[in-house]
Parts: sequence; C-alpha cells; structure tokens
Amino acid sequence: QLGLQIHESCGHPTELDRVLGFEAAYAGTSFMNIDGLGELKYGSDIVNLTVDNNTPGALGTFGYDDEGVPAGKHYLVKNGIHVGYQTSRETLPMMIGMLSEKQRKNKDIEIALTSSTRSDNWSNLPLIRMTNISLEPGTWELSHLIEDTKQGLFLSTNRSWSIDDRRINFQFGTEIAYEIKNGKLTGTIFKNPIYSGITPNFWNSCDAICNKKYWQVWGTPNCGKGEPSQLAHTGHGASPARFRKVRTGAK
Repeated sequence: QLGLQIHESCGHPTELDRVLGFEAAYAGTSFMNIDGLGELKYGSDIVNLTVDNNTPGALGTFGYDDEGVPAGKHYLVKNGIHVGYQTSRETLPMMIGMLSEKQRKNKDIEIALTSSTRSDNWSNLPLIRMTNISLEPGTWELSHLIEDTKQGLFLSTNRSWSIDDRRINFQFGTEIAYEIKNGKLTGTIFKNPIYSGITPNFWNSCDAICNKKYWQVWGTPNCGKGEPSQLAHTGHGASPARFRKVRTGAK
C-alpha cells in the first residue's frame, strides 16, 4: 500500500512535464510547482524520496533511457523538502530558466537529467515516465514501531485508489487492517478499511520508518500515461512507516 501511495502522491506530481502543463492525461497536472522547489515542506524531516533506475531487481531498472541518459539516483524529496523532478532533455532547460536566483544557489536542488524518458513502442513518442520511485529506509525495527504505537491500524494490500488531478486530495482503500492497541497487535481485523488525506499533510505526519531489513521493492506493471496511451513498468521501494492522525473509515 505504501508503494502505491508513493506512486500516486510523489511519482506522478514530480513528472516535470505535468508540472509545466505539457501533460495531463490520466493523472492530471501537479501541485509541486517550480516556485516551491527547494522550499516546499513536502514531508517530515525523515522523509527521503528518490528516483533510482539502478535499483536491483526493480521493474523500472535499466541502463539508459530513450534519450541515451545513463541510469542514476537522484532525490525528489530530501529531509522532507521538495528538491527535484523526473526530467527530460526537453523539460530540464525550461525548468532551469524558471529558477529564481535563490534557487540557483541552493545546492540541495537536483538540477539533473534523471534518465526518466521512455516510450513503450518504437512508434510512440518518448515521455517522462516513472521508473523506480522509493521511500528511503529509516532506523526502526518493526516490532519496536508496533510497541511504540498506543493506538493505530496496520493497513495492508491495496484495494482501491482515488486522487485529484493535482495530486493533493486522496482516498485509498486496502483489503485489511490489523488493530494495534497499547503496543500490541490485538488480533482484531477490519475488512476493506479506507483512509484519506492531503498529500503534504500526510507525509509531514510521518514520524517513523522501518530500517533496510524491511525495505522491499514493489512493482506496478501497467502505469498509463499519454494520448495515445502508453504503459510503463515502475518500481517502488518502501519499509513499513507510521503516519499520525490520519482519517480512517470503512466501506
């Protein structure tokens, strides 16, 4: 479920062609505007989101994109601050031309080609496509995270998703939730739970992420974009994480 949360609320809104207004098919545009680059508090200080096309075994891993840019790793969100986009040879110079003098001096901002341009067929135009967008692991043991949680839900396995065309307001459903009470899994199970939120508020409420031992890459083999439609394979690495004061319910 966290892999899909990353896909929808970080992957799509950091596609630079959406930010510039060149693309709105399927997933809309983006709230992560260029004037907020280097300043937008996208998440809490422990939230680091990256694009890494070298991730071993992931669906979005390859050597070069369709513009001949070698695969590499770049930050989209660093210590909670929005610092980068998924770029192309066409869109990156446009972004650079829109940066303020303050942004140009900010060494944390990723001004780089991210090897994110692909087409799904020789006859289709290459587009900026998600590759491997991941949440970097934290320091927590999963057992300690559960023990540290007074009351909560451990949600698992996506069932449904809905997010607006600027990637701000969302509602997701999962197949199951396990109740946590006073630091223990109670054995109580809820079917078809839902949760909703506002993207920056949600990621700023993240106060714990499990360590590398629990980090796993999940895959989306059918991400759609463009008209005519093109499909792409994407990967999303994540460890279990805790988010505070999230609105929950049930279908």
